[in-house]
Order: sequence, then structure tokens, then C-alpha cells
Amino acid sequence: MSEPTNTPQNREWNDVDDVSWTLLKREELVDAYWAVIAPAMEADGLDSTQEKPTHSWLREHDFRPLLYTLREYHDITFGDFWSDDLGLKPEETGYNWATNHERTIEALESFLSSRRERKGLAESSIDTLRYRLNRYVNAYRDENETDDLVTPIARESDVPAYKAVDACWAAFDRLHDDLDGGQTKRRIHLAVSNWYAHLVRRKWAAINPADGLDDEFDWSNGNGGSDADTPCLDVEHVRALYQTATDAEERLLVLALCAWGLRPGEVARLHTRQFVLDPNDEDVPFITFEERKNGPGEVSLLYGREVLEDRLAAAADSDEWNGYLFPSPHASGGHISRWTVWNRFRQLADRAGLPETIDGENPSPKMGRRFWYDAYSSSLDVVLGSLDEIAAEQGSASADVVLQNYLSDTRARKLRREYMREQLTAAFEEVNS
Repeated sequence: MSEPTNTPQNREWNDVDDVSWTLLKREELVDAYWAVIAPAMEADGLDSTQEKPTHSWLREHDFRPLLYTLREYHDITFGDFWSDDLGLKPEETGYNWATNHERTIEALESFLSSRRERKGLAESSIDTLRYRLNRYVNAYRDENETDDLVTPIARESDVPAYKAVDACWAAFDRLHDDLDGGQTKRRIHLAVSNWYAHLVRRKWAAINPADGLDDEFDWSNGNGGSDADTPCLDVEHVRALYQTATDAEERLLVLALCAWGLRPGEVARLHTRQFVLDPNDEDVPFITFEERKNGPGEVSLLYGREVLEDRLAAAADSDEWNGYLFPSPHASGGHISRWTVWNRFRQLADRAGLPETIDGENPSPKMGRRFWYDAYSSSLDVVLGSLDEIAAEQGSASADVVLQNYLSDTRARKLRREYMREQLTAAFEEVNS
């Protein structure tokens, strides 16, 4: 790294009002920085050669035009200018946030500093708080495909409040799917809600999008939301949902949850490039996932292929189609949110006349995924039962031994799929698919 360029070559600037920032070249911006900004920092007790001024400090001291000029006229961030053009060492926060957005990091660090200095939290508590915030930042980034968490809620933002809330809730939907244990989810929510509240008090934000979100989830002890604890739809429930569906999107919603066993977030993000409908070596069609809760994977399409192909063919004729199976109705494009999947499922469940509660819980998309798991488990039981006679003839201890030692993986998988397809056909019978 070069030595700091801390000797201004142009001395004509005496204060900020003398500088026409948008007219300056990169090297002239360096001169203006040392001639005007550095003295202002020193006057505030900051070391201009060691400390990087925050965006809020620059704004408070009327240096917003510099930020605008760097972004709009030179296509660089202030951080890049500070390290590359001024030749200074980038500020180390000591933590690898799941975002590179400077304003977001600044907002996160501001909250932690306030908790440390005003609340007197110990450093170990700060570390725990930082970790919980970062889990949220990571989920927000992955769910909304942006690492800018501040702009949507900023006081001067053009983003409608409901969209900012949707983005926050979508991140928590993802956390709700990915994490086990209600206590963990409650603690992350508390940290995030307190962070947003801090930004509202500081007048950095207009709203707290996490406010009241804990009322939307059941994060009580013992109800962490894992699949194993989720009640299951039965065959009549699934059939009622599918028969009530009035269009291709609603039918595909039921298929994706109950026949393909997908998580609500996976349903929301389904894209045409994920479907392999004509696989090689006589395999069944499948859906590919580059990233999943347990890593990359594939999900077999054992039922509903015709409905899917009809939907893809109809959508392909539209010039506005973006490739998502469930496109967003908003002009911004993209796909629907996981929360929209929940809402559409609940509306469909109401129309289908499903019980208000199933095993004490309101009908939810995760019950459709649980139905798939139960159908798969029963299919495996049927396969093992059909092998009992072979096990007896061979003198094997059990059907499990035959399945594991005498059947090839391909043959065993084929048997499971055959019985699984029968289970799904029974659930969707008397309905044209």
C-alpha cells in the first residue's frame, strides 16, 4: 500500500463552501480531502491519517457532496477512495459481517457501540449480540438478494414501508425454516428489533420493520418449528386443497408443498432452470438446488409433471415472464416471498374447508411438507414389507438386510419411488392432473 497522500497540492480551498466536488478529478478530490476534510476531523479530535470518517460524520459536516461525487461521477465507494486514493489502511472492525454495504455496517457498529458505552454490556455480551445480528443479516441478504439493509428503512427512502417490512419478514421466514429452537429465534428477533429501534431513535430509520413480528410466529419453548414437530396433513386435506385450487399457480403450490416436499422458501424461489424434465439414463424428472438447508441437492418429481409442463408452456409465451414459477406481482419483478406462499396457502386452506387447527396448530405450508415425509416413510415401510418373503426364503434376519445387501441402490430407489407415486396418486385421485 502506498504512503498516505497527505500533502495537498492545491491550497485554494479554505472551507467546504469553496469546493465544487462534482467538477474535481480523482487526484483533485485527494487534494480537497486533505485541505478541507482532514482539518475538520482534527478539530473534532479525530486522527485524519488513521481514522476513516463515517458516513454520518461526513453528512453532519456537510461533506455529503463528496459521497455523491464518488458514487455518481467516479463509480467508487468512499471506502475505496479512502484506501486506494488516499493510501490509508482500511478501518478494521474486527468482525466479518455478512455484508459489504458500508452504511449497513456503520449502522450495526453504531448499535453495538451504544450498547457497550450506554448500556455497559460486557464484551462477551457484545460478541453474542453481534453474532445474532449477523445471522439476520446473512438471512436478509440471501432472501432479498441485497446486503443493503438500511436504504429500505431510511427516512429519505423511496421504498414503500410495506416492502421494507416484507423484506424483513422474509428474512425471518428463512431463519424460522433454517433454525431449530424457538428460544434461538426469539433471541435473534429481540436483537434485530432492538437494532432497528436504535436506528429509529437515531433518526436513521423511519420504521422498525421487525416490530410485532414475534406475534406472527409461535416461538414458545418446545416449538422451534422443526419438521419433526410439525403436524401432518392427511390425504383428505391434500385432496381438498388440490380440488379447491382454481388456477395453475394454486395447483402448483399444492404440488410443490405436498407432492414434492419443498420448504415454503424453496417454493417461492422456484425457477425454470431448476427443472430437469428429460433426464438421462431413464431417471425420473427432478428439481435441482444449488443451495439448500443441508447443501446442494435434487428432489424427484414423482407427480404433477403435466401440470408443471402446462404452466411452463403457458408462461413461456409471455414476453414479461422472468422464469420464476411464482413471479412477483409487483413491477419490480423477481419472485414472490416465502410469506406470500404462507398467505396463499392459508387462503386456499380456508376455501377448502380445512379445520381451523390440526393437532393444535393452524394449517400451514410446512404441514404439506410433513405430509410428503410421512408418505415417503410409509412407502419405505411397504417396500420393506414386500421383502419379508424374500428375507425368509434367503434366511436373512430381516427385510432391512435384503434391502441393504441384496438390492442395488438403483433397484431399491425404484421400488421406493413406485410406492411413493402410488401414495401421491391416492392423495390427488379424482382430480385431473
